[in-house]
Amino acid sequence: MPGAAQHYAVARYRDTDGASFGAVVLGDEVVALADLGIGATDVGDLLADWAGGIARLEKSLEAMAGSSAWAAAVRPAGGLRPLPPVVPGQIFQSGANYKTHVVQLMVAAAVERGEDRAAAEREATELMTRRATSGTPYVFLGLPSSMCGATDDVVLPPTGQQHDWELELGVVIGREAYRVDRAQAMDHVGGYVMVNDLTTRDRVFRPDMPGLGTDWLAGKNAPTFLPTGPWLTPAHLLPDVTDLRVTLALNGETMQDESTADMIFDVPRLIEHVSAITPLRPGDLLLTGSPAGNGAHYGRFLRDGDVMTATITGLGRQQNRCVSA
Repeated sequence: MPGAAQHYAVARYRDTDGASFGAVVLGDEVVALADLGIGATDVGDLLADWAGGIARLEKSLEAMAGSSAWAAAVRPAGGLRPLPPVVPGQIFQSGANYKTHVVQLMVAAAVERGEDRAAAEREATELMTRRATSGTPYVFLGLPSSMCGATDDVVLPPTGQQHDWELELGVVIGREAYRVDRAQAMDHVGGYVMVNDLTTRDRVFRPDMPGLGTDWLAGKNAPTFLPTGPWLTPAHLLPDVTDLRVTLALNGETMQDESTADMIFDVPRLIEHVSAITPLRPGDLLLTGSPAGNGAHYGRFLRDGDVMTATITGLGRQQNRCVSA
């Protein structure tokens, strides 16, 4: 296991006996945090003192390399059920944060209203250019109860029909951030996770009360609508997230394939914006928005039996089957 401390992630799993535990992930193998002797048995324990916990973890990995203790502790990841690697107190969700994605949504809505596609695309593109230079992020709240694991079934509720995928880079806070300037924002990042932030499009806007705006409770927070993981990559092992590849396939057909470079507001700007309003605490999850290629663009929404397969550079792989409630 030479150099293991340079190539790892942390995760939470459920064993075949139903017990859950925190672990360090090295390729296709895992070691329970409890076996590392670092005073932590779960990822939440690490997040309580992220810098210190990660330092102790890496020191233990190097000390155990090639030892009989390592051989006794390591086990294959196969057969373990990945759980969301974090249990956040707060989830902040960024909307309309990828240029191409927002243009696609605006054009789809315009065409549905009978407007000219080319004109709608020009107007939307100009709006995104202005927003990037002088606008502010759009962030709302989500519920931790909507989270599920990277291989769990996604249950499509009967409360809507237009269930849509939205693969995103998730930022896990490692140190409290309150009124933080963007220049210091990255000092508060613990790591990154992959998140598929599903949306029931036909529940986002309420026709009975159009003046009240969006109904995100109904549109995004059904159980299993936030597949998260399979693991958390510490920020120092993924130091540049400005050009990660975000890819989602539906039944083997690529639907999303974009770079985080298309973000309108980057991670430091999002942290600055949210922390100006309320404190971000260790373990909190900040979603950075979804790139182009959602179902609303294709006119194709999730159905019973669909399989979503997703990857983001450095953050592993998700595969979730859709089932009717």
